[in-house]
Amino acid sequence: METKSRSSLALFPVLGLVAILAGAAKAPAATPCMDVLHLFTAADVPAFAPSEIAVPERGTNGITRSDLPGKGLAQHPMLYVGENCNTMFLVKEGKVIWTYATGVGPEYDDVWMLSNGNILYSRMTYVAMITPDKKVVWRYDCNLSKDEKKTEIHACQPIGLDKVMFVENGLPPKLKVINIKTGAVEVDREIPIEAGTGVHGQFRRARVTAQGTYLISYLVGNRVVEYDKDFKEIWKYEINQPWAAIRLKNGNTLITNEKDSLSREVNAKGETVWEFNCNTDLPAEYRFASAPQTCTRLANGNTIFTSRGKNGEGPQLIEVTPDKKVVWVLQDWKALGDATAVQILDDPGIPEVPGESGH
Repeated sequence: METKSRSSLALFPVLGLVAILAGAAKAPAATPCMDVLHLFTAADVPAFAPSEIAVPERGTNGITRSDLPGKGLAQHPMLYVGENCNTMFLVKEGKVIWTYATGVGPEYDDVWMLSNGNILYSRMTYVAMITPDKKVVWRYDCNLSKDEKKTEIHACQPIGLDKVMFVENGLPPKLKVINIKTGAVEVDREIPIEAGTGVHGQFRRARVTAQGTYLISYLVGNRVVEYDKDFKEIWKYEINQPWAAIRLKNGNTLITNEKDSLSREVNAKGETVWEFNCNTDLPAEYRFASAPQTCTRLANGNTIFTSRGKNGEGPQLIEVTPDKKVVWVLQDWKALGDATAVQILDDPGIPEVPGESGH
């Protein structure tokens, strides 16, 4: 492991982060997504909308275990997606209250509910934003050619209500910020990468931090790199196959190493301050059937890991305390598909303000 210390944190004037934070200070709700959940069950929300594409029945065994820690689907209200299931799920009070189907093919990787109820998600071949009543308000499509022009999108993030950051894997890969109201491309920067790196394995998660820097996970490059607004490298941490990395409110970075089923929290010096190995730290009866790709850090300090399972086997979500006690294991293949990303909706914070969401 090699670490390059963060020597500076450059502000992000292009995105008007100060204005975003000022607006957020006026928000009356600590959990704004909870206040908009009624929009998803309003009378005008169709069960299946014209914007949706039907998907086949999920080919799983439908196993739902009731002998596991926690409250099952009632543990948390959440927005939930999985790479191998082409339906998005919204869960409240132990029930799926809303779904959105996007047709066959890969793959959901990232998802966000904004404080106004809109949902931003990546689907590998595009990134889009929809309303609670399933209208598409914005969409950006990848180049689907099978030559060197091919691109993919696996990471996205709302910046305020009107801007979207995403990483477009390609030759070369790029990080972009687009104003979805005006269509203006406000950031369009090439991401440094080694020659010969294939498009699909380049990047998964990327995040804009509270300081306006870019935190990018090099999946096959085996490192997490932080860049300032001019794309100068200001921090680096080397680790096997980092699927995701998030900057925590305490300034540390939480990284999910898919290869080793490991999530590690490191400080600015690269020192490990917390680590959880899902192969060795979980009791055998709770272990995942496939390695976690992402994790979410809650305001109470707990961490939730996601898993795609294996043909409907094993848990999809597991929550542990800082001292590694398992408090929730979700294995419900009847109600949900596999898990790649989850947003816990009653966790405090305004999602579209960088740094406020630990997912």
